[in-house]
Amino acid sequence: MGKLKIVTILGARPQFIKAAAVSSLFKENFDEILVHTGQHYDSNMSDVFFQELEIPKPKYQLNIGSGSHGAMTGAMLIAIEKVLIEEKPDFVLVYGDTNSTLAGALAASKMLIPVIHVEAGLRSFNKTMPEEQNRILTDHVSELLFAPTQTAIQNLQNEGIKKGLHLVGDVMYDGILHFTEIAKKKSTIIQDLNLLEKQFILCTIHRAENTNDMNRLQSIFNGLNAVNEKIVLPLHPRTLKYVQEYGISIGEHILIIEPIGYLDMVRLESAAKKIVTDSGGVQKEAFFLKIPCITLRDETEWVETVQDGWNILVGANEKHIQEAILTFNPTTIPTNSFGDGNSVHRMIEWIKQYQLS
Repeated sequence: MGKLKIVTILGARPQFIKAAAVSSLFKENFDEILVHTGQHYDSNMSDVFFQELEIPKPKYQLNIGSGSHGAMTGAMLIAIEKVLIEEKPDFVLVYGDTNSTLAGALAASKMLIPVIHVEAGLRSFNKTMPEEQNRILTDHVSELLFAPTQTAIQNLQNEGIKKGLHLVGDVMYDGILHFTEIAKKKSTIIQDLNLLEKQFILCTIHRAENTNDMNRLQSIFNGLNAVNEKIVLPLHPRTLKYVQEYGISIGEHILIIEPIGYLDMVRLESAAKKIVTDSGGVQKEAFFLKIPCITLRDETEWVETVQDGWNILVGANEKHIQEAILTFNPTTIPTNSFGDGNSVHRMIEWIKQYQLS
């Protein structure tokens, strides 16, 4: 009997990072076929990740990179179904909560191919978020649900999902352990930007709940503009479009740079004094690196980071943003809520066991 065939669906930056941790070990155990939907499609958002993280080149490039949520998800569903008919995999693996995730899960489920969901069970309990809709629907059609935390397991059980749940830990923790040291050796971004260690704030803003709402985005920048701290802001193209459209002014102490690769991002994260973000992945990376995190959201799926005292939710409240940048200084020791860095090994064993059952 040959190796099990797994088709893995990728579409966005956080998924490329997870794939870097997973695919390197999968290749020893499975025949993995990578499918890139094209959800993040410019070279800074996609190509550079595959190059620097040494992810195998995707066999399929679907080039579905824009449009409304419905149009994008529908186009992906059609294209992924064709790939699955061609490849006839034993499993389809999806990560996280993007449109690519949902499209891959639905295409596989309708063809009765078992779905593996990595990062299952996360909940913000805000169903207006497209990500929340995607993750709930994906979990309910998945056969193997790999949860990063005990909270995620509890969320799934509360929704009546009892079968196929496995607490494996967080694959991003596996990745950050590996890539932090590589970033220190390879990345030159600190020198390139003339930055000093622990003398700047790193900021990212990309979520639709912030960018699509002029009042929220204006309020966030008001908070950032009000502090006398150097802020480095790699700006997502969509966020930049809205900043210009809304006529939002940006303080001179805020250094706007283009989106960057993962190794540069990890290097900036580890060197930052504090991190201000609305990204789920960046919240976790800040926690792993023991960098205080200020989250520009009203809720988070990563409740453990808040419970442990290393993440504070400030929403889009300019006063709270300003205060947190000036005064938020955690003193507790973070717990190991996200596992021990061996989640991929656990996933491999559970996949093999499922196939034998």
